[in-house]
Amino acid sequence: MKKLRKEDIKQEVFDLYDDYAHNKIERREFIQKLSLFAVGGITIPSLLSFVLPDYVNTLLVKPDDPRLFSDYITYNSAKGGGEIKGLLSYPTDNTGTMPGIIVVHENRGLNPYIEDVGRRAALEGFISLAPDALTPLGGYPGNDDDGRALQRQRDRDEMLEDFIAAYAYLKQHEKCNGHVGVVGFCFGGWISNMMAVNLPELGAAVPYYGRQPVDEDVPAINAPLLLQYAGLDKRVNEGWPSYEAALKKHNKEYVAHIYPEVNHGFHNNTTPRYDEKAAKLSWERTIAFFKEKLK
Repeated sequence: MKKLRKEDIKQEVFDLYDDYAHNKIERREFIQKLSLFAVGGITIPSLLSFVLPDYVNTLLVKPDDPRLFSDYITYNSAKGGGEIKGLLSYPTDNTGTMPGIIVVHENRGLNPYIEDVGRRAALEGFISLAPDALTPLGGYPGNDDDGRALQRQRDRDEMLEDFIAAYAYLKQHEKCNGHVGVVGFCFGGWISNMMAVNLPELGAAVPYYGRQPVDEDVPAINAPLLLQYAGLDKRVNEGWPSYEAALKKHNKEYVAHIYPEVNHGFHNNTTPRYDEKAAKLSWERTIAFFKEKLK
């Protein structure tokens, strides 16, 4: 089987995977369309293996990293899904309090990548909480296909309430200094934007390639925003000009970065959409932003 490289893959394959990952096409249609690119020694199994996430070999911070406390907790979300499970992480060498970060998953539940991001944030000196909005349905099922199917069964506004409740839990945690921000990816980017709309006291929000709130919601935003977009992400980026105009109109504090020639999901190092340069730069900006705003 030919070993694939990112440069072997046409942009249409990434666009096709994006449609599949965001429930625009079913798996059968995805594979059928993917077969059109199985040419020149490239097989469908090799393409599938290449584009689907690899959670085994990509962790940057191991779950048992001795520098961290990292374990699952539960908290109450009265307006959302009831009791919600989340991964709580913080550095063990910090005996005082520290700023908090809510880490919001994509449209498939709390998978290993998002747990890893929570631990990465903790190593930077934060207490992080990565909730699983699939908890009422049994939690992340161990694979993204089933995770997406489960998440479609939940109301997104109820899930928003789950993450708002996570903010309240973390803000009151004995290890937290009371200053809490949020970072989210894809669906989590929309949640991050909407937490800024719904939480006047939110310390900062960093939506990665997330859908934007409606213009009428923008006046309610108090939190400073760091907005991270992928240059090739036409689906999400189409909403950015209107959002930017509304942010400017209402004198909101924001910084936006559009990383050229990278795909939606560029921060996710488990799939070939990952772009190392953009991911590292965006994460450095994210951490610096939180350190500035959550003092």
